[in-house]
Amino acid sequence: MNPTCAEEALKIRIRDINPHIVCSLCAGYFIDATTITECLHTFCKTCIVKYLQTSKHCPQCNLKVHETHPLFHLRADRTLQDIVYKLVPHLLENEEKRREDFNKSRGVVTPKKPGKKTEIHTPPKLSTIINTPDGHKFAQDEHICLCLERLGPQERSHCGQRVPLRQLEKKFVRCSIRVLISHLKAMLHKKLSVPPDLKFDILCDDEVQAEETSLKQIYLMTWYGKEIPMVLFYRFATDDDKVS
Repeated sequence: MNPTCAEEALKIRIRDINPHIVCSLCAGYFIDATTITECLHTFCKTCIVKYLQTSKHCPQCNLKVHETHPLFHLRADRTLQDIVYKLVPHLLENEEKRREDFNKSRGVVTPKKPGKKTEIHTPPKLSTIINTPDGHKFAQDEHICLCLERLGPQERSHCGQRVPLRQLEKKFVRCSIRVLISHLKAMLHKKLSVPPDLKFDILCDDEVQAEETSLKQIYLMTWYGKEIPMVLFYRFATDDDKVS
């Protein structure tokens, strides 16, 4: 293949991806991208915080975020923000410069007494994985609300004994969108005191989900547009089940 043709095939026009990296409130590129955990729509942090001061609904899908504390359901999306900064030339530098100028105009630069150096109080950097050492941790992620329901037979024979499959005492769960199905299965084993060699199936819309599938993948492929919480069913695995 001609190298020139290969390079041309990899080119992406920024206007083709603008719908995915532009805030619908200000029509600008995401700055401090912030996601509503109830519906996973993303906006600039200042835009959505200002909007939710007068409304309790998502400006994009009109889903009610929360009756009294909608700001509790906002999470920084540092991964998306880093993508935006990599795709849009000089956006990060321009935003840092704009904030620096703003803070200087507000008197952030405070001179010390004569004979001492002038101390400049540097404002926090923009919220991204690039400059946030703990940005990779689950606590920094956007979250999703789940409802875990029992499905199928309530017990199964194991080593000559009947093992019950109880209903979870707290079936509503809020966790990171990066959580995998394998993580949920491990939690079920612990919460329900089931022998580790007894396997679980977790289903969404009657489809058994693979262990390496993340909750965000399931939400986007299966649950997008439906009411929150996302409902997952768990049951004892059977030999003839096949992961779709």
